[in-house]
Order: sequence, then C-alpha cells, then structure tokens
Amino acid sequence: MSPPSAAAVVRALAVAIALSVGGIAAGAILVIAAAVALGRSGVAVTPLLSIVLSLALATGIGFGGVAFGYLRYRGRGIEYVGLAVPSLRDVAFVVAGYVASFALLLVASVVLSSTGTEAAPNSVAEVGMENPEILLLLVPASFLLIGPGEELLYRGVVQNRLGEALPAPLAIVLASLIFASIHYFSLSGAPEARLVSISVLVLPTLVFGTVYELTDNLVVPALIHGAYNATLFSLLYLTIRFAGMEELPQWVLSSIPL
Repeated sequence: MSPPSAAAVVRALAVAIALSVGGIAAGAILVIAAAVALGRSGVAVTPLLSIVLSLALATGIGFGGVAFGYLRYRGRGIEYVGLAVPSLRDVAFVVAGYVASFALLLVASVVLSSTGTEAAPNSVAEVGMENPEILLLLVPASFLLIGPGEELLYRGVVQNRLGEALPAPLAIVLASLIFASIHYFSLSGAPEARLVSISVLVLPTLVFGTVYELTDNLVVPALIHGAYNATLFSLLYLTIRFAGMEELPQWVLSSIPL
C-alpha cells in the first residue's frame, strides 16, 4: 500500500479541524438559542440550568449531530465508529485505561507542583465550586452524555478520519491535540496557564485514543472518559463538602476534559 499523498493528509487534517470547530459551533448556537428562548419566556437561566443546556444541547445534540451528519454525508453507517457490547477484553482495557489516565495525571500534577507552574482552572469546575449540587449532576452526565458525546465526535469521527490518511499513532496524537485545544475557551486565566492545562488534558486523551485504536469499540473510551470525569467531579464535590476549597488540589480544577 503506497503512502498517502500530502494533499490527502492536509485534507484529512482540515476535515478533522472543521468537524471539531463545527461541533463546538453547533453546540454554542443551540445553547444560546435555548437561553434566549427561555429568557423571553421569563425563565431565569441559573448556573444549574446553564450546565443542563450545555450537556444536552452542546455535548449531546451538537457533537452528536455533527458526527452523525458527517457519517451521513459520507454514506457511512454507525459501524464506521465501532459500537459493540464490551467483551471481557474490552472491560480489561477500560480498567487499564482508567488507571493509566490517572497515573499520567498524577505525574503531571507532581511536575506542576515541583516546578510551581500555574494551570488554568476549568470554568465548569469553578461553577461547581460555587454550586456543589451541579457536581452531583455531572457525575452521571459524565457517563450518559459527556463521555459518549465527546468520544463519538473526537475518537469515532475525527480520529478515524485522520487514520484514513495517517499512521494510527500520529492520528491518535493529532486527534488528542485537537480535542485538548478546543478546551482553551472552557478554561479561565492567562493564556500561558491555559496552554499548561491543555498540555495536561492531552495526557488522558492519548489514553482514550489508544484504547479506541486497540479495541475498535467506541464504548471503551467512552466508559474510560466518563469514569475519569466522574471521579474528578466526585473528588471536587467531596473536597468542597468535607475539606474546604483551600484543600483543593489545583490539578483537579484544570484536568477535566469537558
């Protein structure tokens, strides 16, 4: 098999970026339209309602709609992304991927702490700090919406599209960089701190992409992603409730891929 042409690689990368931007744009438009409609109807958009709208309309319909729209455009079915009931082998990858994600996060947190490097907090985590009940909603949402929605678009479609023109390892890295980069606008703080957080976010994302490539089953990275997020939201909630925000490790606020 001859290597892909430069034009094919550029086209694949352009499509991958366009899908990513399209998912973000579609979600933002839906959320803004819903917020405006609710406001005109006299319904106040509280922080909790804002998170619900973002989860349902952006992560669910926005990301999912762009992914399925792309599959339809190319005449591909759901088999393109690979969906199957997890086998025992898949379950083993879920466990290994979950452990690996947090192992990498622990290494990153040690490096940040030892070097005194500042990372930017995730804006959703900040809202959760002010409204802890939102974190309880985000735990199940991690499995039902966040993990499946983001993995469908970024692993099932973006990574697969890159893999059509590039070796699997490079496709995984590029898809992970694209996914982490789109979180720039969900972070708060100085640009330098946001870039640090993006660098941290790449680490678990590389795990998601790797296990997807090894299993060819989107359910596997979706479960790891969901469990990873749910664990961080749970840690955040428990710390706020029982230890106080002054005991909150910085890496918890900056390492949520949402």
